[in-house]
Amino acid sequence: MYQFSSKLKIASLILIVVGALGIGYGFLSAPSSLEEAKEMMAHQASHGDSHDTANHDNKDNHEQKHANKEVHGHDANSTDKHAEHVYHQLKNRPWSAFYVALFFFLGISLLVLAFYAAQRVAQSGWSVVLFRVMEAITANLVPTSIIMVLVILSASVFHWNHMFSWMAEGTFDPTSDNYDAIVDGKSWWINIPGWTIRGIVYLLLWNAYRWFIRKNSIAEDTANDGYKTYKKNYNASVIFLVVFMLTETMMSWDWIMGLDPHWFSTLFGWYVLASLLVSALTVIAFVTIYLRSKGALPGVNDSHIHDLAKFMFGFSVFWTYLWFAQFMLIWYANIPEETTYFAARFNEYKLPFLSMLVMNFVFPILLLINSDFKSIPWFVIIGGLVILGGHYIDIYVMVMPGTVGGQGAFGLPELGGLLFFLGIFIYTVFSAFEKASPVPKGNPFLEESEHFHYYNIEHRGEGSEDHH
Repeated sequence: MYQFSSKLKIASLILIVVGALGIGYGFLSAPSSLEEAKEMMAHQASHGDSHDTANHDNKDNHEQKHANKEVHGHDANSTDKHAEHVYHQLKNRPWSAFYVALFFFLGISLLVLAFYAAQRVAQSGWSVVLFRVMEAITANLVPTSIIMVLVILSASVFHWNHMFSWMAEGTFDPTSDNYDAIVDGKSWWINIPGWTIRGIVYLLLWNAYRWFIRKNSIAEDTANDGYKTYKKNYNASVIFLVVFMLTETMMSWDWIMGLDPHWFSTLFGWYVLASLLVSALTVIAFVTIYLRSKGALPGVNDSHIHDLAKFMFGFSVFWTYLWFAQFMLIWYANIPEETTYFAARFNEYKLPFLSMLVMNFVFPILLLINSDFKSIPWFVIIGGLVILGGHYIDIYVMVMPGTVGGQGAFGLPELGGLLFFLGIFIYTVFSAFEKASPVPKGNPFLEESEHFHYYNIEHRGEGSEDHH
């Protein structure tokens, strides 16, 4: 049995505390009033801030002086509105930094659960020795789901954050100055009660399956019921995959696309799924490599690492295909309602936008295309770190332009969010792993998994006979 070491436990708690301090700094440094926001804008302008907003502010200041002389302050109201807009963006930044990290870690845990269910439904033999690893990772779904419920309620019920612009007062009221006809046309879906209820239902469904499958997977080890428990788990996994495909798509609309309510994409659910799935597979590989190095996974060999790396490589290509399909069609059609999404990201987030493509496609292709490299743990770790960094940036670029505009940056709030959820992840995952046998002894495909070998790794050049 694996023992969660005290050093790793302390390290995870330190990450949580340091991350919480970074998150707290983000909220404390956010402006508390419109006047404070104006002072921050003036400070940015005086220091030559490269953000478009600061440049816009300089331009507005110049125009304000000109207007005060010629049109008696007509443009002063416009400048005040711009300052108020920036104020709300700066207030959103700590929430957005927290939200990016939360969605990233919640999404990884969810996609590990979906991949695990797919392995059960496919009755795959190679991955059985990894089941306890995947089950442990999905334990992180519980704390992240609880935090996500709090974020949902903070936005829709308590109005503590304003990341979702369509929740502003008057958006659906034709008599209001804030009325938005485009959003009002989607009010059958985009409305506060429906959005709130759907989000909580998604989380309950995912966690219900996670609780059921974990309990019955452990029960398989000692069950003497002629594989009835195994079949029950199989049937539950089939149902979950159907529920997952529906809820994951709707979740992508609600929690990510809802940040840019004017924009839409018919394949966005698949795009988000691909980004999170590559990250989930990478995390499975990382945890597996670590536990194997500690002797906690006796049945895992290089061939299992090789297959995980193949999935990482394959879904990196799949993500690139979806990214290109979405971008190319929107660029080619050149419809303003669609191109504005990419225009904001390319103009205000050019470096992360372009670096994301290199990290998520070019680097994995060059590093993992060679079959020999896929079974070398340290090579997989190097590639995986780049993949995880690239897909965190992918989520960052999905969220920030719609919530903070040009005020986005990577600083203490963003770093704090990452460290906070990384600490929770480490503590939750390894605590869960030590609570059950690392070997799923009751699974009928266990022996096949333990004797799984990828022919080209262990017997390259030894002829074509069966070496299993």
